[in-house]
Amino acid sequence: MKNYCPRFTLRIPQEMLNKLGCIASNNGRTKNKEIEFLLKRHIAEYERLYGPLKKD
Repeated sequence: MKNYCPRFTLRIPQEMLNKLGCIASNNGRTKNKEIEFLLKRHIAEYERLYGPLKKD
């Protein structure tokens, strides 16, 4: 099955990327999946505080 998620380029400092890699590895995820996990958690917290966001 093809992945239909849009691509997004993210520029972050190398040190932060290295640390993200360590965290992702400890959690059994890729760096990409770790970022996705963190974004989902942040969005859920935001919506808990301020209500649901529109889905475009």
